[in-house]
Amino acid sequence: MQALLKLSRMIDALTERVGKATIWLVLIVTLISAVNAFVRYAVNYSSNGLLEIQWYLFSAIFLLSAGYTLMRNEHVRIDVVSGHFSPRVLAWIDIVGTLFFLAPMAIAVLYLSWPIFVNSYLNNEYSSNAGGLIIWPVRGLVPVGFALLIVQGVSELIKRIAFLKGLIDDPNAKPNAPSAEEELAKAIKQQRGESV
Repeated sequence: MQALLKLSRMIDALTERVGKATIWLVLIVTLISAVNAFVRYAVNYSSNGLLEIQWYLFSAIFLLSAGYTLMRNEHVRIDVVSGHFSPRVLAWIDIVGTLFFLAPMAIAVLYLSWPIFVNSYLNNEYSSNAGGLIIWPVRGLVPVGFALLIVQGVSELIKRIAFLKGLIDDPNAKPNAPSAEEELAKAIKQQRGESV
């Protein structure tokens, strides 16, 4: 079990890196959106490419941070119901949910999205909009995002089993860590302090 917990920590470290990198995409997409709106209304110029890059970045944020959201226990739960269960019952619910719902759904999406990405890549698919962008990179985000979610699901499964065996503390306990927004603000302040 210790080897599996080490694997879980390695997966968590990868997920943490991907999640923290993805946080920066929120700032980038916000800036692009603001510039796009300003240019459209100030100089009456519009670009399909700018609109599409916003959609692509939003897709990246959603898909690449799914595993990070799962790791941080920020995914949707029915707290009215789950708040009445003991930590052990919640761990069992998570195990059953991961094995019978999360894993099959994520594997199915990964399996079905891969050929679409490969076809798009081989055909060098572009948007049908005038001035649109190449499509295969955003199609590639779907299998990558779901692969990361599957890997993080394995880590969460390991942690729940280890908790039930008494080897680790409750993985569902909410840590007193800063929110994603607070982490982004801190990173911006640090960046500004280094460049001054």
